Amino acid sequence: MSSKHTEAAPLQAAPARRSWSRIAFLGDAFTVGAGDETMLGWVGRLCAEQWRQGHDVTAYNLGIRGGTTRLIGQRWRGECEARLPPSANAKLVFMFGGNDAKLLDGKTPEVPLEESAANARKILGEAKAWLPTIWIGLIPMNEQRPYPKLLSGPQYTFSNAIQAEYNARYAQVAAELGIPFLDIHTPLLADPDWPDLTQAGDGSNPASPGYAKVAGMIGAWEAWRAWFQ
Repeated sequence: MSSKHTEAAPLQAAPARRSWSRIAFLGDAFTVGAGDETMLGWVGRLCAEQWRQGHDVTAYNLGIRGGTTRLIGQRWRGECEARLPPSANAKLVFMFGGNDAKLLDGKTPEVPLEESAANARKILGEAKAWLPTIWIGLIPMNEQRPYPKLLSGPQYTFSNAIQAEYNARYAQVAAELGIPFLDIHTPLLADPDWPDLTQAGDGSNPASPGYAKVAGMIGAWEAWRAWFQ
């Protein structure tokens, strides 16, 4: 019997990439993509587009539903240090505030405005001193629906007028710290299509078309694009 010798196919070189980076995304339900039936959210869509453009991106989605600046302040640094070694081309993206501004019994914000601004200043000031950092404002909600009561506890409501105050205050803090800040609250609030893009059974978190819109806005932002040029 004769045996045939089969040569192994030559190894193929990995596709050339224009850049390599690790990016941690920190925030609340909007960051984690709650309500998106595709499970992509804006983070997945945003980073997938960079892959299509030839950039190798490792995305760490560190959003937690219900997260306030109090909770983010306690956890963000340790969670990021575990994922972003000094040798990595690492960056940070923050989006939060909706849970700070939500109203208990329709009256009292979960985290008062100036406390929220102070928390944000501490978080973002430390972040900027460590790694390249950008900050994205609040996403407006559908005021016609009650805040979803997913867990036991008090019933919350929300007001886009109050959330706009938090958004504007965050923009001031960002300007003082010299951190790029993207206001998506104002244009989305003025967008006649936005109420229909919020999740019908929820009212606070968008479904996939809403997250696609948010990803497009962030993807067109100069501060984001500069990281990949």
